[in-house]
Amino acid sequence: MCGIVGYVGSRDSQDILVAGLARLEYRGYDSAGIAVIGEDGSLGMRKRAGKLARLREALETDPLRAGTTGIGHTRWATHGGPTDENAHPHLADDGRLAVIHNGIIENYADLKRELVADGVTFLSQTDTEIAAALIARAYRETGDLVAAFRAVVNRLEGAFTLLATHQDHPDLVVGARRNSPLVIGLGDGENFLGSDVAAFVEHTRRALAVGQDEIVAITPDAVEVTDFAGNPAEPQPFEVSWDASAADKGGWSSFMAKEVSEEPEAVANTVRGRIHDGRIRVPELDGLDDLFRDIDRVVILACGTAYYSGLVGKYAIEKWARIPVDVELAHEFRYRDPILSPSTLVVSISQSGETMDTLMAVKEAARLGAKTLSICNTQGATIPRESDAIVYTHAGPEVAVASTKAFVAQITALYLLALHVGDVRGTLADDVAIEAVAQLEALPDKIQWILDNEQERIEQLARWMADTRSVLFLGRHVGFPIALEGALKLKEISYIHAEGFAAGELKHGPIALIEPGQPVFVVVPSPRGSITMHQKVVSNIEEIRARGARVIAIAEQGDSAVLPSADEVLRIPLASPLFEPLLAVVPLHIFAMGLATAKGLDVDQPRNLAKSVTVE
Repeated sequence: MCGIVGYVGSRDSQDILVAGLARLEYRGYDSAGIAVIGEDGSLGMRKRAGKLARLREALETDPLRAGTTGIGHTRWATHGGPTDENAHPHLADDGRLAVIHNGIIENYADLKRELVADGVTFLSQTDTEIAAALIARAYRETGDLVAAFRAVVNRLEGAFTLLATHQDHPDLVVGARRNSPLVIGLGDGENFLGSDVAAFVEHTRRALAVGQDEIVAITPDAVEVTDFAGNPAEPQPFEVSWDASAADKGGWSSFMAKEVSEEPEAVANTVRGRIHDGRIRVPELDGLDDLFRDIDRVVILACGTAYYSGLVGKYAIEKWARIPVDVELAHEFRYRDPILSPSTLVVSISQSGETMDTLMAVKEAARLGAKTLSICNTQGATIPRESDAIVYTHAGPEVAVASTKAFVAQITALYLLALHVGDVRGTLADDVAIEAVAQLEALPDKIQWILDNEQERIEQLARWMADTRSVLFLGRHVGFPIALEGALKLKEISYIHAEGFAAGELKHGPIALIEPGQPVFVVVPSPRGSITMHQKVVSNIEEIRARGARVIAIAEQGDSAVLPSADEVLRIPLASPLFEPLLAVVPLHIFAMGLATAKGLDVDQPRNLAKSVTVE
């Protein structure tokens, strides 16, 4: 999510830290800062909200003392808005300790109450400053920075990478990780830490991967790694196979390729912290039980890919919360004199939280007296501020214009909302809730299976189809929005005709488009969910095959019924029918990216499009 750099050596650490942060800008961020132990032994720090240029200006105006040890950070806001005060590093121990952090500390509220009772005063709204205060307190007791880290990380819950340096130890940087990346760069008389190898690949390609729940201490001539219990650990060495010119994208060929690879993580991060006692409970929605009990209608507002996530969410909310749902394009909603009431809940979906069409629709909904809730990936954005409630997706920054990981995170957030509201309203049976939790927790590994086992074959299929001029997509039930999403991705980045249809609509017109050789992707529902629906989709395949179509089926493992009918079958792991969209969409994202790449197009910045549409 954020960028982290640590350095100990003989060179000017300020130059290395700022250059490393520049190579991590691809990650997305809203503030930046560094801390350096100067040659005089004092700890200096500069940090600024905004882009790295603002930090550079601050360093030129008020330079830090030169030093050879330091840490640097680019932050993407989670706890607390993007301000100078909330930027990292955070200082503690009377300004002698500097701490930076990626991730989310889920039990920060309890820890903060403990520290406040201890007399600690906080200067920011971040969870990171809590960690800094805890490390400082533990360090005062032991005088050992590694031991202080060990005492603290064993109390933290959630996802974190922590780095710290203390002026008492001018040649030492300590780091720890849980559910958040950290790698070591091995130099000669110098060593590095980074959230990925882009932070240091300009200086060394020799690296070590820090494992889950491990602590690392680097000095100019040594690297020591232990687990959280203090036992020695052996980090996995690897050689970086690309040079610094690729570092802007962390070694990936494109931002889109990187973001597709992060789809499992996007789902996992959106679920994390929202399962309590085996049930879904979204902390941001605590205190809204009366609202959820009183609503009699939900209206989902969104544009583009977010609109398709809303179409999937409709099925989940109606099934689990038993509330009727309308899904509307935000730019159409406010111009048709919509009928809303105080018992209507309007749910807006926007990755950036700044989509102007959606923002204006939310304002109109509020004016008409409806309650508003936003699903967003960017803390502090306008749409969440305009809404009565917010569910964040925690997918991390998404740079490529064509949304991928944000889409799967939005569907996940809608499922969490549906399960939470269903629980509050008493419409969710215990066995259904337990099964839903199990399905959500299993999804990241299942998405990863597709990436590991099917991606190469899908990319090869895309290369074979590079000259294709038109592709159709079919789906039923929750597969229909996925067909729409598959078509949109292909239009966005490949510039070819693509359309998604509800499979049942075929005979009502679209079948006229079928001619010999026409590629058609078909999202096949699981026969374990509804054998009738499965049989109908297989019949649709037969109908278009009889007219010469080339059929690429997306079907679950073990579904042998599609084999005689399809030209190609892309397999996805087994999942309950309502959770299949989060799996079925992954091959379509890979295919669109592969076909655009085969055509030599820029998959990250397609023509005429912007990442966030801030005009109506």
